[in-house]
Amino acid sequence: MSRLVGRDVERVDGRAKVTGAARYAADQPVPDPLHGYLVLSTIARGEVTGIDTTAARARPGVVAVLTHADLPKLTVPGFPYLKGFIPMQDTRIHHDGQPVALVLAETWEQAREAAGLVRVDYRAETPKAVIADAAEEAILPRMFREKPNEFRRGDPEAALAGAPVTVDVTYTSPTHHHNPIEPHASTAVWEGGRLTLYETAQGVNATRGTVADILGVLRENVRVVSPYLGGGFGTKSPTWPHTVLAAVAAQLVGRPVRIVLTRAQMYTSVGHRSQFHQRLRIGATRQGRLTAISHTSTAQLSRTDEGVFNVSESSLLLYACPNVHVRQQGVRLDLPTSNYMRSPEMSAHFGLETALDELSHALGVDPLELRLRNHTDVNQQTGQRFSSKYLTDCYRMAAAAFGWSRRDPRPGATRDGDEFVGWGMATETHSYGHFPATAGVTVGTDGRAAVRLATQDIGTGTYTVVSQVAAEALGLPLTHVTAMIGDTALPVAGLSAASATVASVTGSVDQAARLARDAVVRLAVADARSPLYGLPPGRVVSGHGDLVDRERRDRRDSYRAVMGRAGRPVEVTGTVPNVPGHAYGVVFVEVRVHARYGRVRVTRVVTAHDAGRVLNRRTLRGQVLGGVTWGIGYALTERTVLDRRTARVVNANLSSYLLPVCADVPRVETLFVDRKDPVSTALGARGFGETPITGVPAAIGNAIFHATGRRLRDLPFTQDKLL
Repeated sequence: MSRLVGRDVERVDGRAKVTGAARYAADQPVPDPLHGYLVLSTIARGEVTGIDTTAARARPGVVAVLTHADLPKLTVPGFPYLKGFIPMQDTRIHHDGQPVALVLAETWEQAREAAGLVRVDYRAETPKAVIADAAEEAILPRMFREKPNEFRRGDPEAALAGAPVTVDVTYTSPTHHHNPIEPHASTAVWEGGRLTLYETAQGVNATRGTVADILGVLRENVRVVSPYLGGGFGTKSPTWPHTVLAAVAAQLVGRPVRIVLTRAQMYTSVGHRSQFHQRLRIGATRQGRLTAISHTSTAQLSRTDEGVFNVSESSLLLYACPNVHVRQQGVRLDLPTSNYMRSPEMSAHFGLETALDELSHALGVDPLELRLRNHTDVNQQTGQRFSSKYLTDCYRMAAAAFGWSRRDPRPGATRDGDEFVGWGMATETHSYGHFPATAGVTVGTDGRAAVRLATQDIGTGTYTVVSQVAAEALGLPLTHVTAMIGDTALPVAGLSAASATVASVTGSVDQAARLARDAVVRLAVADARSPLYGLPPGRVVSGHGDLVDRERRDRRDSYRAVMGRAGRPVEVTGTVPNVPGHAYGVVFVEVRVHARYGRVRVTRVVTAHDAGRVLNRRTLRGQVLGGVTWGIGYALTERTVLDRRTARVVNANLSSYLLPVCADVPRVETLFVDRKDPVSTALGARGFGETPITGVPAAIGNAIFHATGRRLRDLPFTQDKLL
């Protein structure tokens, strides 16, 4: 057996990406495409009263200018289409930046120039842009994806009233945008009644179903291709209007149409993390045992949907507490639809982990010790034990590596020159999902294998992990296995979202590869020309491209020889279901705060995680590095600024929407428990990707308090809030 799973294997798609061989959605060569450019509304609420396209149509290279008057009537589908309406179907404006026209031209530059000449007249109404504009109008949204927005167990109000120690705190966080390096793009090609979409899609099959439902065509007549993504983070998991408009436009004009959004257009066209307010009331005994948690959150909704994406799972499940009330409210504002953003559970988790730090200070109990006293191995909602939960191992490993026992608990007690030094920590957790997946494995007459399934690689390493699992199960070198993903023409798989990809596809890939190996072994032992002829199949093992008699190692045959003699490929499929669950961890952070200027630097980070079995240490560590970087941005720099008068984004660019750069991120020490989850069919691995961001903002805020004695509750933690 070739031992590959668990190793620090380089990305198999790395060379293609750095040499430019990897083709992204906007790179796909199609014959004679037109380029589309969206004309977006400049008001946030009201009606279009007129559109003059005369000047735009007269520009060189312009083929068509489409408005609501030109488009057929389309069907608004359900999840995963989130928006609640399809633009350019009528004259109503629901938010700033809503598409009102589409210019098609021979080049992108011609389309952009002509789009600037389209004149749109409006009847504007006064919009509401932030939660404070409509706080008194908060509603309890209807169930979203079969989950209610209010949960209660025990009697939290009575428990709070009787608790010896309580904290009652409110935290706020702003709107955020995903900002992947690759912009959203869609290339639509019709051949008769069949549509091919080259798409920036985190779920090719989900996009296929959504587009087919909107257009009213059979799903088998839509193909979606997305072999590479330059980042997704949730923004590329739903289908957005530009994709639909590209498909409709291509059908109307009879030529392929390509739409690539600009960076600014992505701030209104493809979702965001909603503005979020939350109130935490926590009761505890004087010994630090939690007796009550009341967690009420208020998130921004649009006028056309009621999706609440920043859920409060950790308040329900993470710690032992008999009395819990979670209420997830929303306010309708004149803004685009929000959606999942890596990690959607982080917003609420930030409140819980910060409130626990405030409780630990009130009690005089070490923050880590408080969490240990309230640790639970039991699902607080069902009363059943978790299949495995090695969170206490994470606490022990990371605390020792960080040196937490040397922490002086007094806020503001540690100073180094002009800087206060603070240490903070937070638990990390995130749920992961599961989507049905079927994997196909083909062993060709050259002895090499191809793995086929319609999952996606959004930069997390799916190509590599899939190849590792298949190569080990087959007993082939990694270089003899090719992963083929990101195409609805392949066996079906689900979204690359909800930290679900590894949990969803690994078992199916492993099963298919083992079935393929067994089929090749049967060919060998049935072939009189093979040195393995006549052996029982169970006596043959595989490794490094060879099939070997386990009892006589000199009797061997190669995949290449067996398949070459067979003269035909072996093709099998595998389908293995899995179950959803949770991944866990902890993050310890050191910050330095300049005593005079209030500048915050994150100077040291240690993490430890329970992700089940580690399938690839390099890609898993990469997820932690990305999560820590995201958390630093969430805590210190990122904020989408809205003009309250117009409900327009005023920093729709990467020069004033501030993301962390390399200089902002210190060395991160990453530790893993690396123990199998016994119920996981993904070789013991759990879904993990979004977990490493969840605790970082709270840990940074807790460290700032330890450094300065100043408790900040409004994100991001900018210098003006410390001066």
